[in-house]
Amino acid sequence: MLVQKTHALHDESWSLVECHQHLALERCLEDHESVVEVQATWPVGGDSRFVFRKNYAKYELFKSTPHSLFPEVMVSSCLDANKGMSHSELIQNVLNSGSCPEIQGFLHLKEVGRKAWKRFYFSLRRSGLYYSTKGTSKDPRHLQYFADVNEANIYYITQGKKLYSMPTEYGFCIKPYKVRSGTKGLKLFCSEDEQSRTCWMAAFRLFKYGVQLYRNYQQSQSRRSQPAWIGTAPLRSVSDNTLVAMDFSGCTGRVIENPNEALTVALEEAQAWRKKTSHRYSLPTPCQSSPLSAAIHRTQPWFHGRISREDTQRLIIQQGLVDGVFLVRESQRNPKGFVLSLCHLQKVKHYLILPCEEEGRLYFTMDDGQTRFADLIQLVEFHQINRGILPCKLKHYCTCVALCQAAS
Repeated sequence: MLVQKTHALHDESWSLVECHQHLALERCLEDHESVVEVQATWPVGGDSRFVFRKNYAKYELFKSTPHSLFPEVMVSSCLDANKGMSHSELIQNVLNSGSCPEIQGFLHLKEVGRKAWKRFYFSLRRSGLYYSTKGTSKDPRHLQYFADVNEANIYYITQGKKLYSMPTEYGFCIKPYKVRSGTKGLKLFCSEDEQSRTCWMAAFRLFKYGVQLYRNYQQSQSRRSQPAWIGTAPLRSVSDNTLVAMDFSGCTGRVIENPNEALTVALEEAQAWRKKTSHRYSLPTPCQSSPLSAAIHRTQPWFHGRISREDTQRLIIQQGLVDGVFLVRESQRNPKGFVLSLCHLQKVKHYLILPCEEEGRLYFTMDDGQTRFADLIQLVEFHQINRGILPCKLKHYCTCVALCQAAS
């Protein structure tokens, strides 16, 4: 309903996010959860709310080649007998047998009633979360039961250093169902890095929901494959299935029926971007640039204006640390420049885009003028089909929050 009302593209990455601002906690609701039941657990008169936004990492669990979502060092089955288990094998083992591999590693834990944080070796098993009282020992005598995953929800902590004095910024929280408000009863953790936190969060979801999570993914894929006009208002005037590859190099257009030829033509067109020197939006006189060209990027959903590097990091993390998630913003250090912020291998990287002028024409470049683009739209379009100097192609642009609903 929200996708239709906001005229958003119909895909599985839209999510409702439960936010508890006073606790700096948030989590994406699973597709099978009841919004009304979740809201009923909120304290009356609080500042809790739902936010409607993208989460590109929502079903990364079931994608074919996620990058190190479960590092071998954190999965016990990958360490046993020195036999590595691939990501797909691990997931299929969980879905088929219902048995989950043990996830293990060091976490910082905030001790109850104290401000100090202490480092423990934790193990997540089907029966619950445990920590070792003696280093990394997993001897039953040294394992202390800590929490039941099935009786709690797992949240990201967004301002851990500020509110909870965390030693790192990679915090998360186990919030038991019985805890309605306040910090009492919250189990606060923080990881050493983002990869570790992502692994723990993914494991908690998989352990708690298991096959139901995979069914949600299958249903979302099924909805995505349906034509947009089935059960909803049409989102496009023409189906993607009616689009064909065309060759306009001759006097008349020709349909390219050979898939290999179509791929070759597409690659040639991609390489042609490097050789383009014409300014698509320039005025007839080459010494002037069109005002439209200078500001056309402001109409694009991937352009976020003058936001800070910290806000950029937060926005990309919120919408999923998946390869290819990006946005373009104004540079704070260079008043004439822009910055392309891109996620790769669960890290956000920033690339400076600078204007350059040649023969009275304005161009934009990220590699000291070796590759030049007439405007930022051309630059983004090129890198959506070519990696160029980037570590990966641009795939998913960060969107602004579409809708918020506070507690009533």
